[in-house]
Amino acid sequence: MIDTATLFERRQAYPNPNARDRLNRLVGLDDHIAKLTKILALLIHPKGLTDWGEKHHPGSELLIDTVLHRPPLVILAGDVGSGKTELAETIGDAVARQEHIEVMLLPLSLSARGQGKVGEMTHLISGAFDYTLREAHRLNSAEAKTPGSVILLVDEADALAQTRDSEMHHEDRSGVNAFIRGIDRIANERVPAAVIMCTNRYTALDPAVKRRSAEMLVFERPDESKRRLLLEPRLRALGFATSEIDSIVAATGPRNGQIGFTFSDLTQRLIPTIVLDAYPSRPIEPARAVEIAQEMRPTPAFADAV
Repeated sequence: MIDTATLFERRQAYPNPNARDRLNRLVGLDDHIAKLTKILALLIHPKGLTDWGEKHHPGSELLIDTVLHRPPLVILAGDVGSGKTELAETIGDAVARQEHIEVMLLPLSLSARGQGKVGEMTHLISGAFDYTLREAHRLNSAEAKTPGSVILLVDEADALAQTRDSEMHHEDRSGVNAFIRGIDRIANERVPAAVIMCTNRYTALDPAVKRRSAEMLVFERPDESKRRLLLEPRLRALGFATSEIDSIVAATGPRNGQIGFTFSDLTQRLIPTIVLDAYPSRPIEPARAVEIAQEMRPTPAFADAV
């Protein structure tokens, strides 16, 4: 018997006000948010596209059917701190509100790897997909109060679906096989469910998994315009001059042969450090904030990032 409470961490139902707030705080990812919302809407709520086709393009059933047969998998790939996981954990709210449905997020725990016992990893991964399918059927049944769909979130996906090769342990290889079978089951049963995989190591994913993705979105470190979009309103409120903001934007970009800051470097390291440097006895001084930005080093790039 599989303990689903342990297998799925922080399961969440959407729409949810907290998720909407978190999604709105993602600066510089508007294109990814819009695209992922549309992709997931088609995968987990095909009726929306069918209704759209009947309204705007009568007789386009073959075209619509082609789109609806895309694999139920989206891969979010990119460097650490680029917003992949935060987007994956909150995008269900945007889909739920757009499609007027209930969306259940099932974040798969890394405990699905098991403890190395023979057959354990395969059993756990298969059980995760079994549960996902049951929930999708339940939320889409006639007894459901409102139509519903499921998103299975697999963070650090390369730990569960890495490339199978001759040197891979048999247990790990079997687990990858179970993962691929699970994706195929969702596709073949045509249930309102999709899988989101987040990874810093896209090249490490098994080719069979990559082939099954309907879309792969690449997340990169913020360029100058995106860093400014995040920093300027926060610093302008403190009375920073344009030249001072320019200095911090420049300091957080690529310099001296180093890569630039990640989104999380800006929001979780730089801004809190600037605040804590002044708190509790004095106001924030722009010159000191610029100095902090120049002294801080960005998170190193993950060697295998896209």
